[in-house]
Amino acid sequence: MTARQTVAVVNHVEVHDDIPQDSAPPRQLNRQRAIAELVIAKGTLRIEDLVRHFGVSAMTVRRDLDELESHGILRKSRGQATALASSLFESNTTFRLTHNRQAKEALARAALTQIRPGQTVMLDDSTTGVYLARLLPQRAPLTVVTNFFSVANELLREPAISLDILGGRYHSWCDAMLGSITIDDIRRLRVDTVVMSTSAVIDDVTYHHTQETDLLKRAMFDSAASRILYFDHSKFERRALYAHVELKDFDVVIVDSGTSAENLARLHDTGVNVVVAHLPDHGSRQRIDDSEKQ
Repeated sequence: MTARQTVAVVNHVEVHDDIPQDSAPPRQLNRQRAIAELVIAKGTLRIEDLVRHFGVSAMTVRRDLDELESHGILRKSRGQATALASSLFESNTTFRLTHNRQAKEALARAALTQIRPGQTVMLDDSTTGVYLARLLPQRAPLTVVTNFFSVANELLREPAISLDILGGRYHSWCDAMLGSITIDDIRRLRVDTVVMSTSAVIDDVTYHHTQETDLLKRAMFDSAASRILYFDHSKFERRALYAHVELKDFDVVIVDSGTSAENLARLHDTGVNVVVAHLPDHGSRQRIDDSEKQ
């Protein structure tokens, strides 16, 4: 047996397409998917650029954008289309990885200090986890459990990392397994540490956009002896629907150095174990893009 074991716990996989199927012609659906992917990859594109790229009329592109906007995939305004993070579609992994890179790297470095060789570590589908996965060989040997293929891909060829990939239904928009099968897999495990993010923090409680995500994160939280949360300061200003757990229930809460002194003082006063991840060559009030996902 080699030092690296890649264990695929995929008992049942269903590919879920988040752009709804309807009665539109296949060519139109394919074009809408291509438009969504292109806008997500670029962040923002002018409508005239989409017209030239796809070789169709401006009216056709606008109709496609109206349809994509109705499903919460992007926003159309002032002659351009912008990728939209929402409860229905929080943009794909490539798009999320390109935003707030310095903050994610800082959060990942801080999280690494909480991990010891020999542990079993569970990572969720936060793109910050991709930056953490790139650092984990420094703590090898480790066993890593994840539902996120972007994390798995970082670790596949690491000889001292044993990798367990959770089963379930595959969602292309987040490159991850979600659903009841994934939750059942998690509930059968007991890991040393879970490291996760959140969509919003409201009244010092973590929140997520969908009930499905909340249930999965709860299973991860319950499976771990030690729970680590990381997020940037913009999450204090966001809104989401489903409450998860209070910040004080985590063993460690890692925030970036853009977090206000008021928020930091309140967290300390309420008993939250806070670690501040400092952004390189930026002041403590450095503002970062608010378009980041969990």
